[in-house]
Amino acid sequence: MTQEPSRHYAPYMVWAKHRRPATLDLAASNLLGCDIDELQGARDALTLEGSNPDGYRPLIEAIAAHYGVDGTHVMTANGCSGANMIVMGALLSPGDEVVMERPFYDPLISAARFVGADVRTFDRRYEDGYALDPDALARAMTPRTKLVVLTNPHNPSGTVLDDASVRAAADVAARHGAFLLVDEVYLDIVNVLGEQPRRTPAALLAPNAISTSSLTKSYGLNALRCGWVVAAPAIIARVQRARDIVDCIGPVPIERLSALAFSQLGHFADRAQSLVATNLGTFRVWIAGVPRLTLPAGPQASTVVFPRVDGVADTRDLADALHREHDVAVVPGHFFGEPRNIRLSLAGRPDVLRDGLTRLANFLGR
Repeated sequence: MTQEPSRHYAPYMVWAKHRRPATLDLAASNLLGCDIDELQGARDALTLEGSNPDGYRPLIEAIAAHYGVDGTHVMTANGCSGANMIVMGALLSPGDEVVMERPFYDPLISAARFVGADVRTFDRRYEDGYALDPDALARAMTPRTKLVVLTNPHNPSGTVLDDASVRAAADVAARHGAFLLVDEVYLDIVNVLGEQPRRTPAALLAPNAISTSSLTKSYGLNALRCGWVVAAPAIIARVQRARDIVDCIGPVPIERLSALAFSQLGHFADRAQSLVATNLGTFRVWIAGVPRLTLPAGPQASTVVFPRVDGVADTRDLADALHREHDVAVVPGHFFGEPRNIRLSLAGRPDVLRDGLTRLANFLGR
């Protein structure tokens, strides 16, 4: 079992990058990657030259059009994690306080601590379907709170917040003079699937709200590392200046390819919809026959799910044994502050998911 490093690192990311490979990998949450030839014109677009002071303008404008705003509301970043890091660097000072949900995505907590902030958590409870309770959030706030951080869909559970819940969180933050950062890296796939009412990005719902996302989780363009921040222009101006001391500018070849990808986003959305709809159908039939796993109430409409394992207090040993004996990888829930659960990805190849779920059911049924 991998030893966890100091609190200034993200234990989940260390595990995810260095874990032993598995033939049936249900732990990797990136959407099944695309081949370069699926991005038409990619080879012709590659270049090592070009101006890119605060983001490649065609990419800035493409992201802005995707959100229905102008380019002053957008900054590019190295993936969604890079976007989150730069936002926290721009808005937080040592000794400031961040209020964050639990279960959590641990790189978000580690990013806040890395810039010297203190982290408080509030619970999104399994018994409530991991819904957001604005009163629980309000009780966690203090005069030192400068930033509230959520994920939508929730990572690790996949629970999707409605617009009213996001507005309520923004209102709680605003009453304390704080910003709301919402990591929405899985949100586009929810809207692409179309099984639930379309969700609005947080940055369009409240002036103190900030949306971060990327092309990775919803479109399968993982290696591009194309991320972004959408927020009010005054916030974007602060974030741009924070970027000056992190990575200065985005890589020109990557941002040119990313702008090209936005011009073909309909193709990648159709591909994602077909893949994820198939995998969701497989998972829904499968879990109905696995009594040792239970899901919180509410529809599953994302690419990650977070079932609880009956009779297990900490799933680390279970995940290790499943990997060792059956060559199946799942994520133990302790990485997210919920050790009784496991996180499964529905974003990979359908045959890998089917075979992995079959082996998992057999393992749990022993």
